[in-house]
Amino acid sequence: MTTRARTEPLRLVAIDEPEGADRTADRRVVVRLTTGSTLMLFLELALIRWLGSNIVHLSYFSNFVLLGSFLGIGLGFLISRKSWSVLPFAPVVLALLVVGVRLFPVTVDRTGSGIIYFTSLQTSGPPAWLVLPAVFVLTASILAGPAEVVGRCFGQLRPLTAYRWDLVGSLLGIGGFTLLSFLQAPSVAWGAVVAALFLWLVKGRWQRILTTVSAVVMVVMLLLESLTPGVSWSPYYKVTTQQVAEFDGQPLVLITVNGVPHQLMAPAAWKLEQGEKQYGTPYERWSGDLGNVLIVGAGSGSDVAIALSKGARHVDAVDIDPRILQIGTELNPDHAYADPRVTIHNDDGRAFLESTTTTYDLILFALPDSLALVNGASQIRLESFLFTEEALTAAREHLNPGGAFAMYNYYREPWLIDRLAGTAAAAFGHQPCVDLFDSAQAVVTVAVDEANQRCAGTYTPSGVVIAAATDNAPFLYYAGGGIPALYLWTLGGILAISLVAVRALGGPFRTMRPYADLFFMGAAFLLLETKNIATFALLFGTTWLVNALVFAGVLVVVLAAVETTRRVRTPPLPVVWGLIAGSLALAYVVQPEWLLALPFAPRLIAATLLGFIPIFLANVAFAKRFAASDDSQGAFGLNLLGAIVGGCLEYGALLTGYNNLLILVAGLYLLAFLLTPRRTASA
Repeated sequence: MTTRARTEPLRLVAIDEPEGADRTADRRVVVRLTTGSTLMLFLELALIRWLGSNIVHLSYFSNFVLLGSFLGIGLGFLISRKSWSVLPFAPVVLALLVVGVRLFPVTVDRTGSGIIYFTSLQTSGPPAWLVLPAVFVLTASILAGPAEVVGRCFGQLRPLTAYRWDLVGSLLGIGGFTLLSFLQAPSVAWGAVVAALFLWLVKGRWQRILTTVSAVVMVVMLLLESLTPGVSWSPYYKVTTQQVAEFDGQPLVLITVNGVPHQLMAPAAWKLEQGEKQYGTPYERWSGDLGNVLIVGAGSGSDVAIALSKGARHVDAVDIDPRILQIGTELNPDHAYADPRVTIHNDDGRAFLESTTTTYDLILFALPDSLALVNGASQIRLESFLFTEEALTAAREHLNPGGAFAMYNYYREPWLIDRLAGTAAAAFGHQPCVDLFDSAQAVVTVAVDEANQRCAGTYTPSGVVIAAATDNAPFLYYAGGGIPALYLWTLGGILAISLVAVRALGGPFRTMRPYADLFFMGAAFLLLETKNIATFALLFGTTWLVNALVFAGVLVVVLAAVETTRRVRTPPLPVVWGLIAGSLALAYVVQPEWLLALPFAPRLIAATLLGFIPIFLANVAFAKRFAASDDSQGAFGLNLLGAIVGGCLEYGALLTGYNNLLILVAGLYLLAFLLTPRRTASA
């Protein structure tokens, strides 16, 4: 999600504002500022969702849309100091983007990246190193418009007053988009909100005409998309259903998400007789009582129907996507979800495993592959924490003594099958059964008691087995060997674009040298937030609601830091730096995995304290430092570059794991401390 662009290292507040400043603020400016900030956050989220749903495979790279938002917001603030405006042109660029994407579909070529991306489509379209910078630039161009509005309002209000209402607007933007996600609202609803806010903000006759025309074009295109037969929206995907065949008079329905075929909803008999062999294999490789079954990745219900046909007496069906569960409830030909033996759980699979006390005879991970990232994280997919060694150990602990675990999918690469087999062996203490089929399909089955396994043969790995993914480094689809060249080239291009843009609008970089500390503070804050996203995803699930609550919580903590700085005499900067170092050390020592064993309430309290105290202290330090700056343009530009660099450094987690990012965060904050001018160090 995008509040990283707003939880800012980008804008700071003065600490010498009079107590009565809020009462003297111009209400019209406050309303305009709040509206602009609301539009920024809402538009940012909408672009991440919509572009990822319509540019095939872009959902695997949604963090680049987020980085574009960072740049756009920063450039908008720099433009707000100019006499000219880009606001009227932002909706034009947005309308052209929507029209272009709808009329000229693009597929991101994601081959050769060193990371597996699940798709059944043949790769086509321009390469990722070309598409991603283009999306980055277009996103920045659009976000610069509303950011300019907010920046001009900042110039008319006292800093703390402006910053307070900016945060309120950010919370409104997050809340509004979260509500529409909950309601599974179509894209035309998002477009209508964006159009209305743009029309309210734009002034001047020709500007309003231009905005109105652009808004109408955008909304019409989104309306046509929303009215397309079979199209609906979940909180994660654009979902399309289409009947492709029949079997014994029953429909076979293809479910496509974000333009990629995802599931074929078919009768259990067809799946077992004419479908892939992987669906029936787990039941052949284990000799046990099929009483209580857990299926993670239950989807539209076909795997549930198969378990029932095999004699399961009860099935807990878990899936993260409420819309796909709903489709299965309404259209599954076997009506599996209407069976009284089935209990539906709309939840993250790992979160369900950690919270349930039920034990099972069979646990299935039934093709739980996603085509989307957790918002605000460059490498965490919705299922990332489901395939770690700790997750499979948790699955084993939820099995009855005679129980078994199985997972199957189209794994694409032999090394991934070897890795999963090795992970199962590490978690269960003995080798699993591994069945291979065409197109790198595989079934990995392992029983609690090896004597209950009925393997077809001895499995021999195809090569060197890569170590299991862990909760600290949940990068199952990453084979190792350094950061992929695709990322390095694309991130290099993004940094180059950012340097040129900030130099053009912010002035010579030499004028920014006195604020080098703010550069490192910006980079550190982005990495700190990344670590917290990963921690909360592990502890509470990768669901859209958990993600939205985390970002809203960050904004609330930032607001609390602002109010504390405004109302309370805070310690000198060296003391605050020391407190930051102490809080980071504590967060590093206390491993998130230790908190998983706690009940929900104490786990939430502990995670909140460990994650949000460093954020609170960092924002206090940032506010105090910025209050002493005498060149806000130079300070802002350098801090902006730091924020974007922090977003790029996030990809280093592929090499270090998430917990070690805290070491990098601490190092960046140390550099910021050492570079703080002496005249402000004691402030």
